[in-house]
Amino acid sequence: MNAIILVVNRLSKVIGNICKLFAYPFHYVLPKKRFAIPAYSKAKIRPNSDSEIPRVIWQTNYSNKSTLPVYLNYLFNRLMSLDHDYRYVSTEERLEFIRDNASQEVYECYKRINDGAAQADLWRLVVLNMKGGVYLDIDANLVWPLSKITQDKRHVFITNKQDTQITNFFLATAPNNPIYQKTIDLIVRNIKNRDESQGVYSTTGPQVLSDALQGEDVEFRSYRYTCIQGSFTNEHFQYLDKPRGKWIHTAPKDLIKDENTESKD
Repeated sequence: MNAIILVVNRLSKVIGNICKLFAYPFHYVLPKKRFAIPAYSKAKIRPNSDSEIPRVIWQTNYSNKSTLPVYLNYLFNRLMSLDHDYRYVSTEERLEFIRDNASQEVYECYKRINDGAAQADLWRLVVLNMKGGVYLDIDANLVWPLSKITQDKRHVFITNKQDTQITNFFLATAPNNPIYQKTIDLIVRNIKNRDESQGVYSTTGPQVLSDALQGEDVEFRSYRYTCIQGSFTNEHFQYLDKPRGKWIHTAPKDLIKDENTESKD
């Protein structure tokens, strides 16, 4: 079965790269053309089995008005998840969700985060811990039907970088996951005791999840058989309307603002 999944993985890369190549002349001719990712998309087919992990995909970005590659990435994922609902959450809606559903401590810490991706790191944990479901980064694409990935699972954690690192660009869980709460608590601690030498990766990102998973008895699934990044899009197309908007351009010293200071998107 893994061999078949790898074939689909490679095929998705080929399709994605063709789309990406076509997008350069497309956006050269139509530089202002954007495609709207819907706030909600209902499942297209009825699931044929029960699942502990709710069948809903959560995504966020600085805008739902996307370039062609990002939109095609979204469509490809919908084909891989026809029995799942889909929800896109805006920057403003992320803040509202944290305010209305998280503790005051988490909300105050969230407001101090000065980078959109880092905000999304915390938001995805809060929304999945409360509602359950699946989170995908906007540039990630599934390589196998989502229901097959989450079948008979209460949570799914994946590794990338040749399976040497735990990552958070794909997350799936049933509600009320103690590991997610532990990760949230670690992020809150990092924000309250900020280290200006540490950037997004270690303050809110995959390193925090990796720390939370230390000593936990969980299975890991390889990204090769689950979800990959960068097939359909890249930094240029993802941030065409927000140059240097990627988290790698946020200096560690600017990541966490002082209390009572407004954060940026």
